[in-house]
Amino acid sequence: MSRYDAIIAGGGHNGLVTACYLAKAGLKTLVVEKNDWVGGAAVSRSLYPGFTYSNCSYVSSLLRPEIMRELELPKHGLQIIPYEGGAVFTQDGGYLAMYRDHDANRREFARYSQRDAENYDRYSRDVLRHCRFIRPLLLRTPPDPTSFRPRDLSELAYIGKKLFDMPEEDIYAMIRFWTMSISDFLDEYFETPVIKAYLAVSSIIGTALGPMSPGSAYVLLHHYMGDVDGNIGAWGYARGGMGSISKALMASFVAAGGEVRTGSGVAEILISNGRATGVALANGDTFEAPMVISNMDVKRTFLKHVDEKHLPPDFVKSVKRFKIRGSSGKVNIALDGLPTFPALPPDSPCIRGDLHFTDSIERLEHAYDDWKAGRYSRDPFLDMMIPTTTDPTMTPPGKHFMSCFVQYAPPKIEGRDWTDADRDAFGQTVLNQIEQYAPGFKNLVLHAEVRTPRELEAEVGLTEGNIFQGELTFDQLLFNRPVPGYAQYRSPIDGLWMCGSSTHPGGGVMGAPGRNAAAEILRSLKKPAIMGDAYAVL
Repeated sequence: MSRYDAIIAGGGHNGLVTACYLAKAGLKTLVVEKNDWVGGAAVSRSLYPGFTYSNCSYVSSLLRPEIMRELELPKHGLQIIPYEGGAVFTQDGGYLAMYRDHDANRREFARYSQRDAENYDRYSRDVLRHCRFIRPLLLRTPPDPTSFRPRDLSELAYIGKKLFDMPEEDIYAMIRFWTMSISDFLDEYFETPVIKAYLAVSSIIGTALGPMSPGSAYVLLHHYMGDVDGNIGAWGYARGGMGSISKALMASFVAAGGEVRTGSGVAEILISNGRATGVALANGDTFEAPMVISNMDVKRTFLKHVDEKHLPPDFVKSVKRFKIRGSSGKVNIALDGLPTFPALPPDSPCIRGDLHFTDSIERLEHAYDDWKAGRYSRDPFLDMMIPTTTDPTMTPPGKHFMSCFVQYAPPKIEGRDWTDADRDAFGQTVLNQIEQYAPGFKNLVLHAEVRTPRELEAEVGLTEGNIFQGELTFDQLLFNRPVPGYAQYRSPIDGLWMCGSSTHPGGGVMGAPGRNAAAEILRSLKKPAIMGDAYAVL
């Protein structure tokens, strides 16, 4: 039986981030992954000859620059290419363009409403103010508000000082923002339906909320907290697909002496006398370690891979209450050429960004109504991108790859499991919608991979297909994520830690949960680390 200092259960990007830091600190570290590849949702796969798909996550912004720098990811081949903007196509044949440049967006808004153009500055300022409060918390362990330990008191004082440094009206505005719907928030700035629809989409992506649901405004903020090349809120493509992020992380891990075993997942986390002692894999292999760090979501970890007799009953109840509701699907398409969208001017840079068809808050809400009824949306919201307009390495010359993220798709269809027929009909709904705005599109389709919550759970290990490993609602943030009393990457079992997106600060290809978990583990071992100032103050 092989023995290690630490075993990472699950080779998703957060697990790889944790593994890199532990290996660089000198721990003999093993990553075990059920698939034949690592990366979890951040993968690049060849599913059609000559084409590379980003077949789950599809765009990068949230990956923390501290992680890229400390783990030397560019040295290991990672390159993020910013994209230039995007567009919403309207049902009357028009479009709203969006650009990386703030002033260009302002001029575009003025085509629809001078009032909205003038309010865009105020909107951007207010959202950035909320981002400035939250961003420093991403790489800090949440304090336990019931604890009197010096570290928890220090962290509570840090948050309190940030609050008291803000003007009184900003504190009120922030509390309102965290609890209100994105629809109500945008109504305070804009009057044009298509402008509000474009700005609202980040508040619903991956979340079992509609734009009129309280709490959806914070989800928008979560997506705005990333950056590319120092540009806050910018998004980009990972050259070679999203798997390039995981490939660079694995290269950094192996360079530090780490080991990876793929092809068989964890069947059971082994526990003896209240301590984690290793893992037993589905293929029968067993590995020992005094620490096991789970990259799986909190429900999968404690309800499927830990015997309940080792856990406090109240903890189990809290885990069962944790909201992980799938709401998304994905359609990946190999194209014989670049589709034509008649609404866009020739050679518009918008085609190189995110393209949407849902041109009002009401259409978004109606799509959510279908989800609530247990149906996939008949008029779905698509976050559609063609990364090969910027990164030609993913396809043969003249061909293109299209990624379509879809809201909404429920984890079950009217209470029953998805069937292959349901999946195929869901995929056709997406293709038919694109055809409406790009005539002749379906004739370009060489291959399509359709992924419902069923496939996301079975292949990626995302419970109910939830891409954030738990919803980003106010009751599941900071010291409540995932369970009150266990928000510091620890569990009730000594030596069993968590590092996935079920923990603070949540989902997206961010890496912050993985880095934060590594900092806590190394601190508990009194080991030096390569983290910067954030490690020192945690």
